[in-house]
Amino acid sequence: MHDDRRIVEQRLDRVLAERLRPAQYADAVPCDVAVWHAPGEPVPAAEALRADYTPTAVGQAWGPAWGTSWFRLSATVPEHWDGRTVEVVVDLGFDDDRPGFQCEGLAYTADGTPIKGLHPRNTHLPVGRNSAGRTRSWYVEAAANPIILGPHGFQPTELGTKPTTKTPPLYHLRRAELAVLDEPVWQLIQDTEVLDQLMRQLPVDSPRRHDILRALERMLDRLDLHDISATAPAARTELADTLAKPAHPSAHVISAVGHAHIDSAWLWPLRETVRKVARTVANVTALMAEHPDFHFAMSQAQQLDWIKQHHRQLFDRVRTFVHTGQFVPVGGMWVEADTNMPGGEAMARQFVHGKRFYLEEFGIETREVWLPDSFGYSAALPQLVALSGSRWFLTQKISWNQTNRFPHHTFWWEGIDGTRVFTHFPPADTYNSEITGAELAHAARNFAEHGYATRSLLPFGHGDGGGGPTREMLARAYRTADLEGSPRVQLDTPAEFFTAAEADHSGPAVWSGELYLEMHRGTYTSQAKTKQGNRRSEHLLREAELWCATATIATGRDYPHQALDRLWKQVLLHQFHDILPGSSIAWVHREAEAAYARIATEAEAITSRALHALAGEPARPLTFNAAPHARHGIPALGAAAASDTTAPTATRHPDGTITLDNGLLRVTIDQRGLLTSIYDHAADREALGAPGNLLQLHADHPNAWDAWDLDAFYRHHVHDLTDVEEVSIHEHTVRIRRGFGHSSVVQHISLAAESRRVDIDTDIDWHETEKLLKVAFPLDVHADRCAAETQFGHVMRPTHTNTSWDAAKFEICAHRFLHVGEPGYGHALVNDATYGHDVTRHTRPDGGTTTTVRLSLLRAPRFPDPDTDHGHHRLRYALIAGADIGDAVREGYRINLPERTISGSRPVTPLLAVDNPAVVVEAVKLADDRSGDLVVRLYESRGGRAQARLSISFPATSVTRTDLLERALAEPDATTDALDVRLRPFEIRTLRFARPPR
Repeated sequence: MHDDRRIVEQRLDRVLAERLRPAQYADAVPCDVAVWHAPGEPVPAAEALRADYTPTAVGQAWGPAWGTSWFRLSATVPEHWDGRTVEVVVDLGFDDDRPGFQCEGLAYTADGTPIKGLHPRNTHLPVGRNSAGRTRSWYVEAAANPIILGPHGFQPTELGTKPTTKTPPLYHLRRAELAVLDEPVWQLIQDTEVLDQLMRQLPVDSPRRHDILRALERMLDRLDLHDISATAPAARTELADTLAKPAHPSAHVISAVGHAHIDSAWLWPLRETVRKVARTVANVTALMAEHPDFHFAMSQAQQLDWIKQHHRQLFDRVRTFVHTGQFVPVGGMWVEADTNMPGGEAMARQFVHGKRFYLEEFGIETREVWLPDSFGYSAALPQLVALSGSRWFLTQKISWNQTNRFPHHTFWWEGIDGTRVFTHFPPADTYNSEITGAELAHAARNFAEHGYATRSLLPFGHGDGGGGPTREMLARAYRTADLEGSPRVQLDTPAEFFTAAEADHSGPAVWSGELYLEMHRGTYTSQAKTKQGNRRSEHLLREAELWCATATIATGRDYPHQALDRLWKQVLLHQFHDILPGSSIAWVHREAEAAYARIATEAEAITSRALHALAGEPARPLTFNAAPHARHGIPALGAAAASDTTAPTATRHPDGTITLDNGLLRVTIDQRGLLTSIYDHAADREALGAPGNLLQLHADHPNAWDAWDLDAFYRHHVHDLTDVEEVSIHEHTVRIRRGFGHSSVVQHISLAAESRRVDIDTDIDWHETEKLLKVAFPLDVHADRCAAETQFGHVMRPTHTNTSWDAAKFEICAHRFLHVGEPGYGHALVNDATYGHDVTRHTRPDGGTTTTVRLSLLRAPRFPDPDTDHGHHRLRYALIAGADIGDAVREGYRINLPERTISGSRPVTPLLAVDNPAVVVEAVKLADDRSGDLVVRLYESRGGRAQARLSISFPATSVTRTDLLERALAEPDATTDALDVRLRPFEIRTLRFARPPR
């Protein structure tokens, strides 16, 4: 036979596009349209429905950027439409390719009841079959969200700022009519698309492909293109047998789970996300009413809390469908957070607040941790997942790796402490599936566990900007449930999938350590003020909880449960994976800065009140130490008079060099303001292998994803900032001033008293564009790996590039410290707000090894915020010479938890003391249930087994080991004033001390 395959396929393409799809709506009548343009920010529906509407028409422009227009659509259903499926069809001016990234709408009835959302792939509103002769009105809240990431890629735009004036209209109303849905035509479209998509994924020499081709050709022959409505039923019969052929017995099984990954902020502000969530929830609950077998998984408790606050009717619908099992809360976290940069306690609180919301609102104990789109996954997560009461983990972002293909899709993920969690990566490599033939075929072909397992999960629904599943997606799911040539698709819940997958897999592999994303490495640095606000907020809340708990137990004052809960939720919200990473529009980050300022003001006030209650009447300086290690004679977690220290000497020499000396270190600063020597007196060795504190400027032009990515070729060119305008001594501090480009920097270098710590306080007025600023410390140690702090421990990473996996980690994340060393001697770099680092090494002419640690201080990408980080920054970091891991841990806390000195009359005894410095107290607080019990979270910090004695200074009747939600994991033990604990490496332990009633 002659090969006419391409001709038939081209014929099908044209008929689908030009005839079939436009024919799904038969009769139509226009709606009468009126509009009210909201004058500023969005308003509640009740207010908008009372507004004065002005007549308008299809074709009229509307919507300045970020504006809101309310359209009132009115129409009378013709009598002869009785018994037919009638819908309102609305086109707000959609670009068909970008659902969730442009104008959107939420439709309401005249009494203010939400109906469903509108976007380019979901343009209809249900009217019903028995509405003939009735005049109806509908209201559409239309959001004029600009397209930030457009068809031309990552172009700078001013549309990402909060509007201060009206911009020209962005959209035109294109369609507003009452129409009859021709259901046979609609069904024919679904039949045709499923078979067409499947056919094009099959091999050209596959009999099944040709079977489908001929069936589609017969369908086309039966279809009268001038009378599609009348001939659609007959055309469908030509496809029936082909659609009825069952899947192969060994076909891959796909659990399709409805989902809408909604970024809590990204190319839109937080306030717009509240509306995106409402549109999506309205859509999916409307689908649930029609499809009892449809399940929708929604993560991010924050988003459901927004629905509870702003849309009570929608929240009631959610509650109804949660109870039917169709609406499935998942995730167990407050938001889908970044997991690289949040601190240990903040990461724990993500689970605490997320899981508690689901428990309190729905009685649901979530078991799935659902993080499809975060930018890499901390090795501390498995233990936190387990301690939260969850058992499964899902993501797909690692499929974005630039260099190495991740080898597993279903596996055990092992954390730094040895905890394992059952993990799945959907092999379709998307969390926004539309259940297309291409996606299903890719999932089956790509699945790494063939021969060991037979099933995978597919999250389907429009996401990022929201929208969720559509009726067309469900139609594809039903048709591929048992279809020859296709994987078997079944509508499941996440728990049904994971339970089946655990039973199905004959021997899951184990992946140990972090899930490092070989992409988006610039997110450790972009938007420095957001990152600084996060770090500062985490430590302010630690202090507030510690001192308030201490004051409550010591003085009986009330503990501010409500205020602390609210502040924590604000911090957790801003850890969302496009806010903390610095990858949102300017509007988001300016609001984040303002939010962090408010958090700091309130947390400082809470702490101040507690400190003054503890200190008593003013008498003498009293210093409070919130850090978990004693310093300057002040106990950890307590207060006392600080001991006197001897200041270092500062000397300028005739050649212009300056030395600082404190008896432990001698630091030399040359005429360029560089550290040329850090000599360790006790070890009799030099710390530096080349001049340190060297600021280096790189051109920063990633191939894509500007705020997200650092591409390795940025290292091909570097400019060392050695020109100096001032090197001077001010008391015991060296001041260095430089100018470069359009920016300037002032640094203050000091040597801490009685310490091997060199402090560097850096003020930068930054006005560069597409530049990356780093600071380098070439250290004279032979280190084949570095230790980077993560939540409740540290992760080891190679400093060499033996493999492509090693080479891909050319930019890494660390929290408060990064340590490099050789046996017996090492160095630590600590910081107060910097996360991005790189570590390299080379051999010197003398045969020694220089291991260079660099901190990434600032970036200046143009998209999505063209003014990223322009302005003033203060960054603090320090080098600790001759440091081991314990020193790194201690100094990391020190720089982030400065002492507080006020006037008081009585020292403060810590609520508890730990006799082993390897065991670190991370949190001290009162129990969330307001029982008055004290909760202490601690962990082993050095990566080894630890035994410690905890001494308590308050009366307690028992102590109970709990999970993160402060629920008992074991029976209570009677306690005295001391408790012995044994911890495995990096183990987290939460202890609840019951206190006698007052």
